[in-house]
Amino acid sequence: MNRWDVTAFDAFAPLYDLVMPAADSVSLRKGLACADREVERIVEVGGGSGRAAREVGAAVLDPARGMLERAQAKGLETVQASATDLPLATESVDAVLVVDALHHFPNHDRCLSEIARVLAPGGVLVVREFDRSTRRGYLLELAERAVAFDSTFYSAAELGERIDAAGLDARPVEYGFGMTVVGVKD
Repeated sequence: MNRWDVTAFDAFAPLYDLVMPAADSVSLRKGLACADREVERIVEVGGGSGRAAREVGAAVLDPARGMLERAQAKGLETVQASATDLPLATESVDAVLVVDALHHFPNHDRCLSEIARVLAPGGVLVVREFDRSTRRGYLLELAERAVAFDSTFYSAAELGERIDAAGLDARPVEYGFGMTVVGVKD
């Protein structure tokens, strides 16, 4: 996340869970089911307060200290880190979640490459994002720019291309404003 985004999420942390909808556990589980291995160690990158991590028993990595304090209060394991330099060993996790956060990451290609690095063979990246090619996605993109977020959104096809370019086998799972696209590591 860029500095402004991190600062904004630190400030917004006490209210975040009150105004954000619950994570879609059905969509997360559909994505995790695409793994070609048993899924035991899961991390959520850009996991904020842990609303998705809590649904599937994942650890939370996020650069915003205020958000991590919320995740810790829920009993979740947390690590303060940027998605561009994950403090995880190569091939050390079975699944990585990125839920409603990729659009805030500073360098998407670098972040996706880092995620591919830490995934074990057969592991899966599950991305829940907003599709900019939908009307609501377009409006969300405009709204985030209006509040000075440095957000970049993709269509399902564009996101799939970026996941493929990172060395993962991209597979769209759900289409629409709230889309799910996975990437499986060979």
